[in-house]
Amino acid sequence: MHLTLRQLKVFESVARHLNYTRAAEELFLTQPAVSMQVKQLEESLGVALFEQLGKRIHLTEAGQEVLAYARTVTQQLDELESVLNRIKGLSGGRLRISVATTANYFIPTLLGTFSRRYPEVTVSLDVTNREALLQQLSENTVDLVIMGQPPSGLDVEAEVFMENPLVVVAPPEHPLARQKKIPLKRLQEEVFLVREPGSGTRVAMERFFAEREIHLKTGMEVGSNEAIKQSVQAGLGLGLLSRATIEQELELKRLTVLDVAEFPIMRHWYLVHRRGKRLSAVVEVFKEFMLKETRALLLKQTQNPLPPDQKIKKGGSRRP
Repeated sequence: MHLTLRQLKVFESVARHLNYTRAAEELFLTQPAVSMQVKQLEESLGVALFEQLGKRIHLTEAGQEVLAYARTVTQQLDELESVLNRIKGLSGGRLRISVATTANYFIPTLLGTFSRRYPEVTVSLDVTNREALLQQLSENTVDLVIMGQPPSGLDVEAEVFMENPLVVVAPPEHPLARQKKIPLKRLQEEVFLVREPGSGTRVAMERFFAEREIHLKTGMEVGSNEAIKQSVQAGLGLGLLSRATIEQELELKRLTVLDVAEFPIMRHWYLVHRRGKRLSAVVEVFKEFMLKETRALLLKQTQNPLPPDQKIKKGGSRRP
């Protein structure tokens, strides 16, 4: 067989996306160039790796086998890069992280600080939903994942680096905005806008209210935090959001945090990677950076304080 690492890399991207166009965009290649690399790989191996059914492509049995080996080769090369990075230090290192969409409200600020401190490190950031994060962890295709709830079915290491309080938000003119210590049962009279099924925020919300036998009336299912904020501002209902997502709206007085009994729902942000993964020097430094810098971020958050019984607790990081 006369195959190349580039052919395997292109094939892995197409197999992951099951789409030549998306693979081309990811690899900064033209679609014909991607198709040619896959065709040459198939000719070298003597088997078809993809089959087309309708408008979609699917992996053949041979393609599935090749994909498993391609990922093994890629992971071995990543480990080699990690070892060399440790020898060379941070010069020329690379950091690949994926974050939950909600985390994107504060991660760019932290990454900006990190990049200014370590300008020679190349950072690749993917902002995506929980389902994609779980797939990336399963396939071990990124260095670190930042998410609100580590998966229970994967062998991962997860480290808390920041608290993630969920709060009830309303427009400032809402009747409950001026009330204190609102009973949970009072919320049953309101309509709530909720995230899509499977969202970490929605799972936490449903678990919290189910445990207390509180039955909420849900209105629209909304696919993003931005859409929920806009809908709440428009008076379509109340929302349950991560505190990190609403700093600007609080400052501009477009939203307010309701003073609800037993709130906030205290969750956490985690740094997650596969157990046993050999971390490069860059990843180790980034982890340490995150644990230190998020303390400063917490102090900034408290400049827009929660109601008296909803203060964010300060403290160092801890392992779950």
